[in-house]
Amino acid sequence: MTAVTDQDHGQEQGEEQGEAGGVVVCQDRHVPASDGRWDDGLIARRAAVLAKEPEDAEAAPDDDARPQVEAYVRAGGLLRPRLDALRELVGLSRARLDATMLAEAGRVLDEAAARQRLSSRHTVVAIAGASGSGKSMLFNSLAGAQISETGLRRPTTAAPLACSWTDGAAGLLDRLAIPGRLRRRPQQGGTEADEALQGLVLVDLPDHDSAAAGHREQVDRVLALVDAVIWVVDPEKYADAALHECYLRPLAGHAEVTFVVLNQVDRLPGDAADQVLDDLRRLLDEDGMALGEHGEPGATVLSLSALTGEGVGELRELLGRFVQERTAAARRLSADVDAAAAKLRPEYVAEGRAGLGERAREEFADRLGEAVGAAAAGQAAEREWRRNAGRACGTPWLRLWRWYESTRRPGSPDRAAAMPAPPEEQLTSRQRVEQAVRTVADAAADGLPGPWAQAVREAAVHGATGLPEALDELAEKAGTVGYGRARGAGDDAGRGTEGAVGGGGVVATGVTGASGVAHSGRVGGKPPRPAWWPAAVLAQASMTLLQIFGGLWLVGQIIGVIEPGLLTPALVMLAGVIGGPLVEWSCAAAARGPARRYGQEAERRLRQAAAAVGRARVLDPVAAELVRYREVRERYVTVTKISTTGR
Repeated sequence: MTAVTDQDHGQEQGEEQGEAGGVVVCQDRHVPASDGRWDDGLIARRAAVLAKEPEDAEAAPDDDARPQVEAYVRAGGLLRPRLDALRELVGLSRARLDATMLAEAGRVLDEAAARQRLSSRHTVVAIAGASGSGKSMLFNSLAGAQISETGLRRPTTAAPLACSWTDGAAGLLDRLAIPGRLRRRPQQGGTEADEALQGLVLVDLPDHDSAAAGHREQVDRVLALVDAVIWVVDPEKYADAALHECYLRPLAGHAEVTFVVLNQVDRLPGDAADQVLDDLRRLLDEDGMALGEHGEPGATVLSLSALTGEGVGELRELLGRFVQERTAAARRLSADVDAAAAKLRPEYVAEGRAGLGERAREEFADRLGEAVGAAAAGQAAEREWRRNAGRACGTPWLRLWRWYESTRRPGSPDRAAAMPAPPEEQLTSRQRVEQAVRTVADAAADGLPGPWAQAVREAAVHGATGLPEALDELAEKAGTVGYGRARGAGDDAGRGTEGAVGGGGVVATGVTGASGVAHSGRVGGKPPRPAWWPAAVLAQASMTLLQIFGGLWLVGQIIGVIEPGLLTPALVMLAGVIGGPLVEWSCAAAARGPARRYGQEAERRLRQAAAAVGRARVLDPVAAELVRYREVRERYVTVTKISTTGR
């Protein structure tokens, strides 16, 4: 039986491609033919051949022209969810990773989509090797015909040559950019081995070490698209560094779709072939390529002689079982996904636990509270509370003297509140805010890969823009919230309900805000008045009246209006003089507890206000970036955890 070729068909296809401007169309044209069969790119030409040769035994049966399905992406399979996860991973990462980092993953997705659109009943296997390894002779031996040119001249194979055992592979060959004039059909003898090879598309590649400039480019291009590859090595070049370092080692993850054939064993005497084959297995193991021994998945390694035919039958049987499984395309794509995921691993996986702990959040809030001057404001509020108590319960004469002294001193509280902070204090306040932002950003970025750590830091820095001014503004707004009415008496005085709007506000003198500008420090409404204040004021007024009454009594005796008797008016006046300071001292002692609580509450409100603005401007954007990272990390785990190659 003579070999049947598709040369005439290929010439017509080449003319079609020439009319299209030399652009190779890498997809099937799904246009129904007039006879009801599906157009796979060769329908028109095959119909013409069928019309001329109705008795042709090599004509494709009707079922070969039916639509091709994506058999290797079965429902519930592992490849589809991995591809979907990788597609989502790339989409979520475009704004954070450089396009060059995602280029390989994008190429894998594009090639997977292109392969899924083409025939799933065919398996494309490339034969690759070095110059003089005998790959073209092996190609002819498998095809059973002299299809690929062989000879002593190097390089012999100048362009990829394809041999298809069945019809319907035109789209796959178009994808490989193999022109029609280089497409052949094999010699088929009708044996069981030939039947098993139905669906095989065998491609003979140029030498990967050829001196011709474009040969290696063609090899690299086709190897990235085929479903499997047969590497042909000879006893002289099986340990060639170029082969192992440039091809076998980088493609170690594709072991399940790799055959390594030691050719020309007829040249080795005795048991030398077994020794060379064992050494070849050792080198492949060093390359990281798993070997399919003892029923385990991995590369198939065997020896043969394409010249004498020794071992060719075994390779044919192995290829037959491999083709009939129809899983090569899925395994190749799965290995491509593994390789792309391995390259992306540094961008998604890092040492340490990523996240922002509660302790880091509390430290950030404390630093912002220090920057906004919460402690100083609380102390100032406490002093102001005690000052108001002194004003209400102090003797009129002492209050008058204090007022007089305050008007004479240039650094009075009212003036000090209006004075701007010194430049060094302004700088220190801003530096505190910046330091707090840097610290929390570093804590959040700890354990993240480089791009995501940078994204977290950028989010924190962007949110910190205008943060000092926002802190002061919010602190001023929080200061309008009064402390509430005083409820109870004694030590419980001053515990009012938050949210009541106060009147004038409390001036916390000398408080420098987060922006470095001194502000009024109004941390609450007017300080509350305990229940005992009216009684204290009444007692102080009584002491003052006693002083006035006793003094007038003495004056009346001196001028003779009242009968003499110095003891009684003196005792009355002395009681008022002693009782006034005593009442004032008692009020000051009783005011210490409520004043302290009032200052602590004022400090707490300022810290809460600072924490709220810090959370809105810095922590929330940082948390959003961390959530985004967790999402992409989950997609990455989905891509890797269900790997079928174990890499």
